[in-house]
Amino acid sequence: MKYYAITDVGKKRNLNEDSYIADGSIFAVADGMGGHRAGEVASVTALDILKTGLTKRSKETLEHRIIRAVKQANQDIYKRALKDLDMRGMGTTLTVAMPNGDKLYIGHVGDSRLYLLRDGKLSQLTNDHSLVAQMVQSGHLKPEEAEVHPQRSIITRAIGSEIDVEVDLSIEDILPGDRFLLCTDGLNAMLSDNEIAEVLRDKEDLDEAARELISWANDRGGKDNITVVLFEPDSGPTSHIGRLLRIGW
Repeated sequence: MKYYAITDVGKKRNLNEDSYIADGSIFAVADGMGGHRAGEVASVTALDILKTGLTKRSKETLEHRIIRAVKQANQDIYKRALKDLDMRGMGTTLTVAMPNGDKLYIGHVGDSRLYLLRDGKLSQLTNDHSLVAQMVQSGHLKPEEAEVHPQRSIITRAIGSEIDVEVDLSIEDILPGDRFLLCTDGLNAMLSDNEIAEVLRDKEDLDEAARELISWANDRGGKDNITVVLFEPDSGPTSHIGRLLRIGW
């Protein structure tokens, strides 16, 4: 896999509560929430537990390993928040994608997103666990209205909010020429899907595309932290390109 990942604090926040993993075998983003520094703690903790769970030897299927790792992250964050008043109410989104042969295994909780650009067309592979997404699905809100709705940041499912969590699990084909984008809502809240697709189509290099997306989101106001993880099947002789960055506290 070729990959590139980058995160930015944005224009309105003093602290970056996003975290990510990008190492060629695991790609994940987490967007933390909570009180002072609690969101940062939640997102980093979730990805640490996730990576530990997914790199352990196991006879379980990859689907079960992903679900188990995400649920373990949820339980640990929930219990930590109960014990520490400063962490009370903390939580995080978590979206993970793991390539395995010609398949991509996806685990998802929250409103961070995984997109696929295939043959120039962008599609969202995850469903937002948010209030406005529910309103769109029920027919009470149009998709274009959801993009500007004042309650679009309210999520209905998160890591750490309850003792257990339902994890969306899906499997997608990986085809030559596919390009995948993992992002926190600091990107898609600032840019439309059409604008994201435009950048992914126009920029051949992953690093150029990622930096262009960050720059454009900041130009639009940068109201939240912005994290972009891009990856695609490697068609050349090299195994991968990219960088790995983990946000710590």
